[in-house]
Amino acid sequence: MSLMRACVSALLTALLSGAAFGQSPETTPKFEVADVHSSPRTTQLVARGPFYDSGRYELRFATMVDLIRVAYDVDPEKVYGGPNWLEMDRFDVFAKVPPGSSAASRRLMLKALLAERFKLVAHQDSKPMAAFALTAGKHPQLKEADGSGESGCNFSVQNGGPPQGGGQGGQPSVIQLPVISYTCRNTSMEAFAAGLLSMAGTGQYFNNKPVVDQTDLKGNWDFVFRYTPKVPAGIPTTGESIPLFDAIEKQLGLKLEASTVPLTVVVVDSVNQKPTENSAEALKAFPPLPTEFDVAEIKPSTAAPAGGRGGDGPRPEITLRALISVAWDITSDEMMPGAPKWLNDDRFDVIAKAPSGVAVGDLTPTRTSIPVNIDALRPMIRSLVVDRFKLVTHTEERPVTTYVLTATKPKLKAADPASRTKWQEGAAPDAKNSKNANPSLGRLVTCQNLTMAQFAALIPSIAPGYVRTEVVDSTGLEGGWDFTFSFSPAGALQLGGGGRRGEGGDGAGPPSGGTIEASDPTGALSLFDALSKQLGLKLEAQKRPMPVLIIDHIERKPTDN
Repeated sequence: MSLMRACVSALLTALLSGAAFGQSPETTPKFEVADVHSSPRTTQLVARGPFYDSGRYELRFATMVDLIRVAYDVDPEKVYGGPNWLEMDRFDVFAKVPPGSSAASRRLMLKALLAERFKLVAHQDSKPMAAFALTAGKHPQLKEADGSGESGCNFSVQNGGPPQGGGQGGQPSVIQLPVISYTCRNTSMEAFAAGLLSMAGTGQYFNNKPVVDQTDLKGNWDFVFRYTPKVPAGIPTTGESIPLFDAIEKQLGLKLEASTVPLTVVVVDSVNQKPTENSAEALKAFPPLPTEFDVAEIKPSTAAPAGGRGGDGPRPEITLRALISVAWDITSDEMMPGAPKWLNDDRFDVIAKAPSGVAVGDLTPTRTSIPVNIDALRPMIRSLVVDRFKLVTHTEERPVTTYVLTATKPKLKAADPASRTKWQEGAAPDAKNSKNANPSLGRLVTCQNLTMAQFAALIPSIAPGYVRTEVVDSTGLEGGWDFTFSFSPAGALQLGGGGRRGEGGDGAGPPSGGTIEASDPTGALSLFDALSKQLGLKLEAQKRPMPVLIIDHIERKPTDN
């Protein structure tokens, strides 16, 4: 598999019905053995998996809501009730699966594990929820499928490119809008509606609200449509702009409209916070994973330079610095001080095969989970780099930029202690105003019953474009709080000319551990200013001693394949 593709072709599959409900103990399949434990500490609090290969099943950094959404095959917004820790405590699940399993049977195995190890009791219900209804116009522009071939949608990206103009003289750079093109074959309208929220670049259009099929179009269909991602107002762009809702209506003859519809939900009646102890068999069943690939190829990239590329997709190559950062989980330049500058210049194509039984990835990435098991791949990538580039390193403690959260004039609402502790993209379902007051701000975040310590720990996950390292709570505020704030993605400031220039969108951090503090003349607002102006909180950089990676020796040219 290629480890470094920036995009993967998403396979959209029809959601299976609620077969997980009402299974008798005699017919419910079970894992042969399972290891369940609390996840290790990380700054990136995102579920990873499920991953499966050759009888090994893994879910990492999963909250109970994540575990339930996988086991019951529902969106996380459809998990109701339960104790307030349901979206905060995180668990790893490693399991051995009987031969002949399917994705559906593995969901049932996970459901049985939750009932056995966490004593989970849940039931199915229906609740009215804010959603988008997919309806058919008078003349749907769809071709009836002949039933041949696989079902699903694949995408490609055209016209994407680096910012133009360079922001010289205070002038903002211009973003080349990428056009996302989806080709769907043998796809039902139910599956299409269910998968829209997980498609590339659609999250800003839906604000995490589900899409429900109300087209009354039966059978399967073939169709193609093109759209562009939503960009915050005030950010200059070039190229054609095709809003998603317009694309659905004009190209497919369908409509997307805000609605309230009754949807099937999972209601948590009771669940234990701590799983039962692992058996002696489980502790022996999962030895350390392999640290080397079966076979790997590294070669200098032949892709065109980024500036001269008019291409239609991502470049598969990666810099050696990025490869080392992945292998050692390095999140900022400060954590690899003194590294040779040429590490950022030379680019390589890396293709490798992991040993059998290492669950490395999933063909169906979603908005709720990282699709590549990078934790399993890291030791293999590390061994590869050490072997092929003769890398020699050591670690030592150096001052590294971290952050401290303090309170100036807090503007927070005391929370109901019984409410679910969580954060979500967009407004709460019962919010009176679900839109940003300032249309230039592309991110709207709602937090419920969060302590300030919990909020500080979550900031790197909420805004990785701004903060990639630890945040320490020094607010002195006790108890849980409800609050909402909105800010611009880091890329909006980096491309608009305000603050320091980094690598791109909200997924890219500032260079050398720096911060992006200034708001932009376009109306964009940084995370730092948003917290100060809207919540009366202050996020400041500070230096703290942390382990860093020192490169003692590295060859510029890899050994031959």
